[in-house]
Amino acid sequence: MKQILSITVLSALLFACGASKNGVNDLASANPIATAIDLTQVVDDKAPVVINPGRFTEDTVIYRLPRIIQGSYAVNDFGKYIDNLKALDYNGNLLPVSKLDDNTWQITNAKQLDKLEYYVNDTFDLEVQGGIGEEIPFSPGGTNISPENYVLNLHGFIGYFDSLKNAQYTLDVTAPANFERTSALQNTNMKSSPDGTKITTSYFAPRYFDITDNPMMYGKLDVEEFMVGDIKIVLSVYSPNKKHKASTLKDVVYKMMEAQKAYLGDINSTPRYDIYLYLTTRGEGEPKGLGALEHHTSTVAVLSESSSLERLSKSITDVIAHEFFHIVTPLTVHSEDVHYFDYNQPTFSKHLWMYEGVTEYFAQHFQVYEGLVTTEDYYEAINRQILISQNYYNDAMSFTEMSENVLESPFKENYANVYQKGALIGMCVDILLREESDGHRSMLSLMKELSSKYGVHKPFEDESLIEEIVGMTYPSVGEFLNTHVIGETPINYSEFFQKVGLIFKETRIETGFIQSGKGSIFEADEAKDIVFFSNNVKDNSFWTDNGVLPNDIIKSVNGTEATIANARAILMQMYSAKIGDDVHVVLERNGEEVVVKTKYAQAYTKVKSIVEDENATSAQIKLRKAWLNISDES
Repeated sequence: MKQILSITVLSALLFACGASKNGVNDLASANPIATAIDLTQVVDDKAPVVINPGRFTEDTVIYRLPRIIQGSYAVNDFGKYIDNLKALDYNGNLLPVSKLDDNTWQITNAKQLDKLEYYVNDTFDLEVQGGIGEEIPFSPGGTNISPENYVLNLHGFIGYFDSLKNAQYTLDVTAPANFERTSALQNTNMKSSPDGTKITTSYFAPRYFDITDNPMMYGKLDVEEFMVGDIKIVLSVYSPNKKHKASTLKDVVYKMMEAQKAYLGDINSTPRYDIYLYLTTRGEGEPKGLGALEHHTSTVAVLSESSSLERLSKSITDVIAHEFFHIVTPLTVHSEDVHYFDYNQPTFSKHLWMYEGVTEYFAQHFQVYEGLVTTEDYYEAINRQILISQNYYNDAMSFTEMSENVLESPFKENYANVYQKGALIGMCVDILLREESDGHRSMLSLMKELSSKYGVHKPFEDESLIEEIVGMTYPSVGEFLNTHVIGETPINYSEFFQKVGLIFKETRIETGFIQSGKGSIFEADEAKDIVFFSNNVKDNSFWTDNGVLPNDIIKSVNGTEATIANARAILMQMYSAKIGDDVHVVLERNGEEVVVKTKYAQAYTKVKSIVEDENATSAQIKLRKAWLNISDES
């Protein structure tokens, strides 16, 4: 998963493989669980679902919707969106049902159970911030039910019986005949209604994992199918205002996927890859969270419809490339926590630094390695990751501890650092491997070795991975991982840049009135309902020239009292201010009033940029060229 917020934030696909229960439910398990979704019978924005499990031999059974889904390191509680669940016997009579929690129903007299019926409410309608900081699924993992578009992340529609986790499934989806319908799930049949207005498409899934791993998109879509080498790409685009088309985005995806295949080399990939792209206006009833969620052979992405073609193309390359690289990890290389994933009470691996961090490293590194961006662009991307990881997250937090406890505070607040520092960890290991091997080994070659040793069907032991990597590589790699991934010591990036002939260079640049080179110059204390200047204000020349200090509380700006409630409006006023405009700020410092009354003047800040060292040795330059795939003629 990869999330886009004010900073770029994630995805790892987890496997589901539950153990059977000693031969119980022989009758129910003998045939696939038959399920159906009817998009032509939506009522109050809710779609009807029918679940027919076959005949049970038990008196009591448990039915669940996922509490947590693969690739999402947060509680989703998809059972909360189920309405009016009914259990019916073979005569159409109601059976007793008890709701045990948000996601769990207990059905008694289950030997008489014929089917379950319920309605599903979609999550897009309920979003305020896209699931970020809300008790609502992150948009790409959510669901949509609207007249023109249906995002069918099936984990939001279809559940599982505790005693039938490994059962096969069939799924019938009925929709208007004029809808486009796309899914990588095995299509077994299509049948039109007698009047030709509806089409029911039948699908087959070997087990529940395959239900959750194969999203669908139905509706008024724009679809393009094309080949990239031996991979069939199916690009399904929903653009509410028809601003962007699949045909115009096809070249972007083709160029990206072609470069990814070249970068990956001989790693096995899928014969088909589906991209479901929802372009949102972020208006009422539309998704707000930008990013993507990966699956084995597909990804669901939500990006902004208002973006220019150039900006959207960049977002597609950054976000969807990340999801495709998950075929390396955790789709191929993964721990037992991932392989035997429990949708209700999962345990989490210690190795998000690899699942998400290394994946994000590949998603950025391949662009410079395959010539899609310049080295200067890549240096800027690395520098941005360093600044974000050091200024927005706890740089001294153990990554393995954070990963293993990702649902709990303070670790969950630092999860998104996997896309920043996690990627930088991948970079550092890559540089170390290339240095130790004289350019012959890399982070990618290590992942290929791990893929050969383990693979899709063989998980590694979580506790032993670091030790195994050290055994396969060099002591310096072990020292790095133990110090900076398991340990709490921040990384000295200059040490690694020095190996490839790069240095930090500080320059003075123009900036605005609400930020410095390190980020925002404001903080807030919700408990005290105050907004104050942060330590970053020391790096903004306008405010320091006017005597402002860190921790100065803002009482008013141009006559408007400053509170948490109107802080955004005040900051936008400052952001929009022009040089020469009057500004009158009343501050409180140690209980005393301080007044800043002046005119806005150009603000400056100091930033560190990553540049090539003019005094780099030939060995450093050689290693840099190997790292970035720079030819000797360059």
